[in-house]
Amino acid sequence: MKIQGSVALVTGANRGLGLAYAKALLAAGASKVYAGARDPSTVPDVGLISVQLDVTDPASVAAAAAAYGDVQIVVNNAGIASGPAALASAEGTASLRNVLDTNLYGVLSVSQAFAPILARNGGGALVNMLSALSWTSLSGIAAYSVSKSAAWALTNGLRNELRQQGTLVMAVHAGFIDTDMVRAVNAPKISPEDVAARVMEGLEAGAEEVLADDTSRAVKAGFNATPAAYLAPWA
Repeated sequence: MKIQGSVALVTGANRGLGLAYAKALLAAGASKVYAGARDPSTVPDVGLISVQLDVTDPASVAAAAAAYGDVQIVVNNAGIASGPAALASAEGTASLRNVLDTNLYGVLSVSQAFAPILARNGGGALVNMLSALSWTSLSGIAAYSVSKSAAWALTNGLRNELRQQGTLVMAVHAGFIDTDMVRAVNAPKISPEDVAARVMEGLEAGAEEVLADDTSRAVKAGFNATPAAYLAPWA
């Protein structure tokens, strides 16, 4: 997928990783980058086209698809972290439903709306931001892991369905990224800019999966360990 001269849409692009993606696309030669945010006034004035887009609102997603029919690259970046509720607790169901609404159904909604547009524009690319926690779970944020694991399965399904129309479907996995979402976490973190750079390289190479950091590579490699990484206890 050639980025030079392309038109891209990034969800959750007003800050953090989403903003890094949008800037990286411009730097790589995209002719136009739509920066989606619930409040478009929060998108920095750095050459992006701010658009109102709430991935949890079907009407908002439909309006964006109707307005931006020239898109060739869609980056499903918008996501939220789960609260501290344990899955087996009384609050577990509400916590899981809340995070699935954005991290799974938001990705599905945007993908459904823009898949026909990508087809009309030559196939293009659909990039889904996942996590090393697609493959394992941490105590306290297990609902987030469930949402990212489900989004990984969704991404694999979309890849199979959209391959015939020539759409590259890319899964991006990373460990902790240095954004507001994990500001309080004391652990090694990769910068948003480094993640975005790896994804730009992956797009140009036509990669279907990008493991952006050592953490994601180690967790995936751990599938063959004994016990497998996803069976080992994580703090």
